[in-house]
Amino acid sequence: MKYSSILASAMFVLATTPGALAQAEPTYQQPKTSWGAPDLQGYWSTASLTTMARPAGATSLIVSEEERQKLFNGNIYTRVAKEEAALSPAELLKDANPDRAYNRFWMDPGADLGKINGQYRSSWIVEPANGQIPFIDANAANRRGLSSSEEEYADRPSDNPEDRGVSERCIWFGSSAGPVLSNGMYNNNIQIVQTPDHVMIMGEMIHDVRVVSLKGERNPASIPKWGGDSIGHYEGNTLVVETINVEQKQGSFISNKGKVTERFTRASDGQIIYQYTVDDPSRYTQPWKGEMPLNVSQGLYEYACLEGNYSMFNLLSGARAYEREGRTNGVRKAIFAGVAEAKE
Repeated sequence: MKYSSILASAMFVLATTPGALAQAEPTYQQPKTSWGAPDLQGYWSTASLTTMARPAGATSLIVSEEERQKLFNGNIYTRVAKEEAALSPAELLKDANPDRAYNRFWMDPGADLGKINGQYRSSWIVEPANGQIPFIDANAANRRGLSSSEEEYADRPSDNPEDRGVSERCIWFGSSAGPVLSNGMYNNNIQIVQTPDHVMIMGEMIHDVRVVSLKGERNPASIPKWGGDSIGHYEGNTLVVETINVEQKQGSFISNKGKVTERFTRASDGQIIYQYTVDDPSRYTQPWKGEMPLNVSQGLYEYACLEGNYSMFNLLSGARAYEREGRTNGVRKAIFAGVAEAKE
């Protein structure tokens, strides 16, 4: 097999789709809680091969079956599955490529592109129309930790655990619990629990929890928070959540001056339409919007990140060994390195 390096930024793909196009079923009666609020409670999944930004080769937001097949075949998860299907268990287990941290058995990204209103979506971003995040600075994604090259991870210090990124330390992974909600390699389930005064959104990934106050009360603005400071209210059958003051170490989509507005609307018993607007003039040339389906799920699974995990100890020990040998740190983070390029 011929291999080529693929950056680990694939871990941080997100899922959503267009608000104006998403609609509840015409005859669907949204359920209510015992206190009269729209009932959004339950387990939901963001799993999908659709990505936040529109990939190369996609001509529009809504794609035909032919375009869907091309995007499906070119998707990195599909390619990993195809390559590994040709290997025997013995060949798979003796893989000598140190950059492939996971084989496909451990990945659960979803089986197909996402659908809203029965139509395949090439991206979750619906505005701007090109399906791309409108960064003021084209290099902003790397500096915010949303996309990390092998070299960036390799060049980080390894004197202490605090030198390494928050994902390596099992503190935060991407934005699975928001804001904004995302989809990725695995752990794409979330749980929503409502009370008259609060809404809880728990992500399966590291079991991150956001608590949304429905009383209009924010915590002290001087303290940034993992997942941000969220307040919410209901507009008809929609839960509206406004979030500010996100801890910047989590690789947030907003600075400490930005705001994310999210909307959760039950479209059917099996789906919530999730919409969001990211507004931060310090980072973007315009507010940008996205939409994704949250599909009913069986529940959350345990996420054990550090238990029995010797990788941090080994990483720091390896750095000391490199120092004794007069070598520079060679730690890499290319989860998908070793995956063949897509063939036309």
